Parts: sequence; structure tokens; C-alpha cells
Amino acid sequence: MDIELIEIRDFLKQHHPFDLLPQEALEKLPKSIEVRYARRGTVLFEPGEENKFLWVVRTGAVETLDPEGNLLARLSEGECFGVRAILRGGIAVNRCEAIEDSLLYLMPVTEFDRLREAYPQFAFFFSPMGGDRLRSARELAETGGENGMGLMSAKVRDMLKRAPVTTSADVSIQQAAQQMSKEGVSCLLVTDGGKLIGIVTDKDLRNRVVAKGIAYDHPLSEIMTTDPIFIQADDYLFDALLTMSRSNIRHLPIIDNGEVAGVVTTTNIIQKQTTSMVYLVGDIYKRNSIAGLREVVKQVPAMVMNLVDTGASAHNIGHVVSTVTDAIATRLLQLAEEKFGEPPIPYSWIVVGSEARHEQTALSDQDNGLILHDSYDEAQHGEYFRNLSKFVSDGLNDCGYIYCPGDVMATNDKWRQPLSQWKKYFAKWIDTPEPEALMLSSVFFDMRSIYGDESLYTNLREFVLKKATGNRIFLSFMAGNALTHQPPLGFFKNFVLIRGGENDHTFDLKHNGVVPIIDLARTYALDAGLSEVNTEDRLKAAVEKKIISQAGANDLLDALEFISITRLRHQARQIRNSQKADNFMPPDDMSHFERNHLKDAFNVVKTMQSALASAYT
Repeated sequence: MDIELIEIRDFLKQHHPFDLLPQEALEKLPKSIEVRYARRGTVLFEPGEENKFLWVVRTGAVETLDPEGNLLARLSEGECFGVRAILRGGIAVNRCEAIEDSLLYLMPVTEFDRLREAYPQFAFFFSPMGGDRLRSARELAETGGENGMGLMSAKVRDMLKRAPVTTSADVSIQQAAQQMSKEGVSCLLVTDGGKLIGIVTDKDLRNRVVAKGIAYDHPLSEIMTTDPIFIQADDYLFDALLTMSRSNIRHLPIIDNGEVAGVVTTTNIIQKQTTSMVYLVGDIYKRNSIAGLREVVKQVPAMVMNLVDTGASAHNIGHVVSTVTDAIATRLLQLAEEKFGEPPIPYSWIVVGSEARHEQTALSDQDNGLILHDSYDEAQHGEYFRNLSKFVSDGLNDCGYIYCPGDVMATNDKWRQPLSQWKKYFAKWIDTPEPEALMLSSVFFDMRSIYGDESLYTNLREFVLKKATGNRIFLSFMAGNALTHQPPLGFFKNFVLIRGGENDHTFDLKHNGVVPIIDLARTYALDAGLSEVNTEDRLKAAVEKKIISQAGANDLLDALEFISITRLRHQARQIRNSQKADNFMPPDDMSHFERNHLKDAFNVVKTMQSALASAYT
């Protein structure tokens, strides 16, 4: 095999789904591949034209647009297109155009059909969405599969298959390129004393060196991206996907305990799992209107139903749904900045409640606010941030995240304040824990920044934790407030049901099931000065701080998961029956197994509430 065919083979076997093919098939495949170079702006095919190939992007980038000119996809190294045309008899439905100078591999439709017929795993990848893939999802979850729950449960560290390929900033550009070629990587991580200071990709070499005629003996520091975006090794792959989509990058460094641990690429993630969630989040950042975002959000209820059906945990489902909500809000903020211009001062858009805890299960009301830099001046900056807040809040409402009934939104002047004012709020709530202060504390102690200058949020969080940690008077009031939500379990362990009204003969799985555990975990977190916001994370961290026993935490975690997944199954049934999802469970809808285990879960919560009362009140 000559060198060109070897290069094609080696490239294809690094990308999904060609990596699913056996070695003998990969050896034969390059001989049928046609190589084509397309300059930027070249139209590869138009709607109605015949397409005879599966196209693979070797280098460069290609856009797919529908007949009305709407952007459907942006494809880069290793990604395929032209599939829909092939499956529709060879007639193109959309327009494909090279948006960068691109090198493309073209596989004839005859070879494509032969591979699909011979190798089911290859055919499965190209099956129409909603068909074979969805029918196989349950089997994949039940058996664990090669990838298990994929992006929902896999951590970024799961991608660490090799030591990081690093270099220093003072090596020459040529030396860096030679190292990349030798190691067979598409990027280099630039470090100083083990700390990440930059990144260089093959695209940087093309655009910043070759295209601009920079001499190869110049130092790498001249062309590298400094202070690159990175992700922690214990973050979820879904978070990595979100970060890359939001920042429009294809290489994301991984940090573990402050040290460079590796890099994750879009190709890695697609190889890990291709599910509707991947495309949904990626699609959000391609939408340029509220109407477009609304179309994406319509898929969330069905996504939740599918996640429940495939056996995902309540913890993972909450993380996924909340991440989608984050992406919608982030895209609206980006669109707002495009509309109103760059922000005049730094700000941080915060979310509170279930979204902040990564525990959303379906579309809900919005709870948000703005932390502004202390240089804020109402006369100079007020109009900008009022307009931005209104645009985002209205957009969220239009997408199905309705206005907060309690007006906890950035559109409310009270929740759009400089950092110093936010500190005064929390100081007052902690020093004077009156009923309203306790109610607001329950909301705003579950806070997270999703966009803007995160240091503003971090500064506030550190202030709050320092003031609340070990404050026995405040914690006593918080514990008392936590005990107001009681599990619906009577003296003889019978369910205590709602009587009368539209929810007659049901119990509330949210306010009397999940919320009591959330309240317990929040109190433990404040006592220990924990920065965690997610309930499961808080309970695990509280064990390390010896605020709660390992056995007690395990019992609460088991109870939280069982109550939460029971609630999600109830909502999934409602969605399937075209009903509005709610939290009110009729006992008659549960099996004997579910009723008994739910009673056990409620009993655990009551026991831990009694322990909390003894410790704090």
C-alpha cells in the first residue's frame, strides 16, 4: 500500500464510525476513496442535485444549509455528510458548502452500501434517528454496553487513555509541528512547571503560520492560544460537550488536581456516544433566534422520557436537563450582547434553585439574577442591564421557562445589583433570620453562575460561606425551616394524602419527598462551609467534613434517588399520555414494590430530620 493510501486508512480508523470496521475492511477501503480539494466558498451540492458519495472532512470545514438558507450543521475534521441524500435515493435535500479551504474524502455510494450490508455496527451509525438507535438504547443501558450511559454518567477522566503531549512556549514552531507529527496528535498543550499556559492546534498552524507566512523558527509563544479554556477531570463529558459548543472549540484541555492530565476533542466525544442529547445541545448554539431556541426546547420532554426509559439515574437526568437549560440561557445572553453591544462593566448571570443544583427534571419557571461589578452606575449602565435582563427573561418565557411567580428574576431591580449589595443581602439574612429571610436563604443559597465574570459569583460565595459556617444561631433557624417540609408518612407508616381539590388522593413527591432531603443537605453544607450546590455532592462532602455519618448519607442518597426516579417515571407516563407533567402521585398508580420502597425512603427522611432537630434546634 502506498503512502497516500496508508494516510487515508490511518485517518479513517481514528474516526467514528470507521473505527468500528475490522482491520481487513480498513485495509481495502482507501482504494475506493476519491480525494477532492475544495476552496472556501465552493458549493459541493445543492438541493435537487444528485449525490453519489459519502463525504468525509479530512481538513477544513463544511456547512450544511436547508433550502431556505438556515444553518443545519457545521462539520469539521472526521465528520461525514451527504448521508441523507444517499438514504433518499441520491437526491440532495440540503446545500453543502466549504467555508474553509478543505480536503475531502469521497466514498462511492456502492462502497458505502456494501459496508453497511456487511457490518451491522457501521450501518447502525447511519440509521435514521428515532429508529434503530432509539430501539437499541434500552438494550445498551441494561447491558452496560461498551459505553454505558455515555455522556450522562462518564467523567472526563474516562477519556484519559494516554499521557498528555506537552511542550514549552520557547520551542520553535517547526519543533512543535514535528512533535505533533511524531506523536500523531492534533494539538499540543503548552506548560510551564506542569501548569497549563497555552494550546496550539493543527488549525493554528494552518491559519496563524502558513496562511500568514510566519517563519518556522519563531517561538511557539507567538501563535499559541494563551490561558485556554479547560475542564476538570471529574466533570462529566456532557459538560465538556457544552463547553466546546459554547466556545466553538474542538480541543479542550483536562486538568486534574491542578496539573495537565490530557485533552478531550469533539471526535473523542462523538466516538463515546452519539445520542439525541449531543445533537440537542450542539444545536442550541447554532440557533440565532428565540423561535429557533423554542423549537429545540420542545424536544426536552421527549428527551426526559427517553432517559427514564433507558434506565438513567435521576441524578444524571437532572444534570442533563439543567445543562440544556443553562445552554438556552447562555445562548440568549449571547444574543442579547449581540443586540445591545458589549457589556459596559463585568457581570455574572446567576441561576438559583433546581437549575443551580443541576436537579431540574422538566421545564419549569425561571429563577435568576445579576451580580454586577461594583463600578456599576445606574445613570450610565442601568438601561443596558435592564434591556439585557428583559431580553433574556422574555426569551426564557417564550421557550417555556415561565416567569417566576415570586419574581426572582434579573428583571426585578432587587435581584440585579452590584456585588456589594448582594453581600448586604446575605449579611442581613444570616444576621436576622426572620421568616422572609429564611425563605430567601432557601432560594439563594442554591446559586450558580452560568455566564459572564464568574469571579463576581466566587467572591460572593466565599463571603457567604465564611459568614454562615458554624453560625449556630443562623443554622438553628435554617434547620427549623428545613423541618417544615415533612414526608407524607403517617404514624402507622401509611401515606398521608392530599384531600380535596384537583390533586385529591395524591401526595406531592417534590415538596414532601425531594425538598426535605434538599433542605437537609443545604443545612449540612452551610454548617461545614461547603461550596457544593448539588444535593448529592453536598451529602458526600458533608461526610468528609464529618457533619453527617457515612451511613446516614448513604441512606439519604438512596432515598433521594428512589423518590426522584419514582417522580420521573410518573412524569414520563404523563408525557407519554400527552398530559402535563406534575409532582402529584396517586398511590394506586404504584406497584406493591414501589409503595413499600417509597415508604422506606420517606421513613429515612423522617429519621434524619429527627437527627437534624436534635443537633441544631
